[in-house]
Amino acid sequence: MPPVRGRRVALVVAAVLMVPAGLLVARGLDGPAAAFAGDALYAALIYVVVAAVSVRARSAVVAAVATAICAAIEAFQLTGIPAALAQSVPAAALVLGTTFQWTDLLAYLLGAVSAALVDAVTRRAAGSSRGAPNSPSSGARPPHPPGGTPSR
Repeated sequence: MPPVRGRRVALVVAAVLMVPAGLLVARGLDGPAAAFAGDALYAALIYVVVAAVSVRARSAVVAAVATAICAAIEAFQLTGIPAALAQSVPAAALVLGTTFQWTDLLAYLLGAVSAALVDAVTRRAAGSSRGAPNSPSSGARPPHPPGGTPSR
């Protein structure tokens, strides 16, 4: 399986496994810590989805995009539209939330950064240097042999 395809498959599998974990936290646990953990898992799921779409993107970039998406959804809650939508489509509350809380922004940041760290470690373990100083994608020039040509 080519590396890009294999990475995409692994990310989709991770996303599929994260959904029940997130639902378990959202529906099975109570309290502020559970809400914070659920928001962090939500951001990690968004990270995985963005990474699956852009498999070659750097982990830091994917984390920034995931955090921005989550922050935009959180800001959208200030309009009241998600809360109204959740009245007629209850599942919308799982995706869009209903009320703005600034602490959710911190949870999203921590969730996306945590997912990025796991992703970066996993990539390195799989042999993908992804922009390390000695990789072709870093733009660094390969080492040149000493000046001149060998004499015979």
